[in-house]
Amino acid sequence: MRVSRGEIARLIPHAGAMCLLDGVAEWDARRVRAVSRTHLDPDNPLRSGGRLPAICGVEYAAQAMAVHGGLSGKVAGRPRAGYLAALRDVVCSEPWLDAHDGDLVVEAELLLGDGERAMYGFTLRAGGTEILSGRATVVLDAGAERPR
Repeated sequence: MRVSRGEIARLIPHAGAMCLLDGVAEWDARRVRAVSRTHLDPDNPLRSGGRLPAICGVEYAAQAMAVHGGLSGKVAGRPRAGYLAALRDVVCSEPWLDAHDGDLVVEAELLLGDGERAMYGFTLRAGGTEILSGRATVVLDAGAERPR
């Protein structure tokens, strides 16, 4: 891994079991490819009724976007809270994340961004099977007071 779970935890505002990504395999100024096996963890905090619905992959994608922002220097200083402002063209090709053994691969590509908001395309796959894809718009520190 190019970036470890511990390094990820320092880049995003998620802690403990809510830090869902295990590592970053590769990244550049436009893209990030993260991996995780937490979708198989029976104590995953996103599970409901003992299962992990594929739509929860949006949170995995959002964390990959946050990691990308931190790694690429788009988000300086302490981890900033990001808020999903919009989801578009979300397709769940499979019903469950936890039905797939092996690594969950989370890819996100920066489509537009200005440091206060960003739009990413994302895809989640396991074993070559696409599970979830879509686009997300994220607003950073929405409502936070700006320095003058």
